[in-house]
Amino acid sequence: MIYEALSCLAEEINEYFRIRLKISEDKVVLSAIVNQDGTIAIQGENKILVTLVNIERESIGKSNSGIPGGSVLINKSSALTINLYVLFSAYFSNGNYPEALRFISFIIAYFQQNSVFTRTNTPRLDIDIEKMVFELATISPEQVNNIWGALGAKYMPSVVYKVRMLTFDNNVVREYRPLVTGVDNENNIANN
Repeated sequence: MIYEALSCLAEEINEYFRIRLKISEDKVVLSAIVNQDGTIAIQGENKILVTLVNIERESIGKSNSGIPGGSVLINKSSALTINLYVLFSAYFSNGNYPEALRFISFIIAYFQQNSVFTRTNTPRLDIDIEKMVFELATISPEQVNNIWGALGAKYMPSVVYKVRMLTFDNNVVREYRPLVTGVDNENNIANN
């Protein structure tokens, strides 16, 4: 579901760039910045990289695992709701720093106009994703330093967005037990 959410997002922003900037090439790429061996992860330059930098559990809206189901109790696995932290970084050639800043500004403007994604306004959104809500994350300079250090890369113009409320629910019934109703202690004692 994470891949589906972020690849759909990259496609949507590329479409925005094609319309707004009248360009044909994809500028937004879903990619790590650096490979495990320390080499640059993408081919080419002058791209906006979409990189997952953190996943956290959403504590609001936890579901109840015991669901009454008529004469039986069905114990379903609870849905897990997560938030993603996504880094949008401008990977532009050395002499193209102003263009990198321009594209980061386009990303911010895009999410200012399009902060909520549903299947109604985003038909290519995966059927299992009900809604994605984007909000600009407030990241301190120390946190920015930690992110780039953990990624193993040098800082590039970038912005981090928090993507709220992806829900994982495998709809697997784990347990089936008859529901105990109306215990008659007198009959049970008399019959013993």
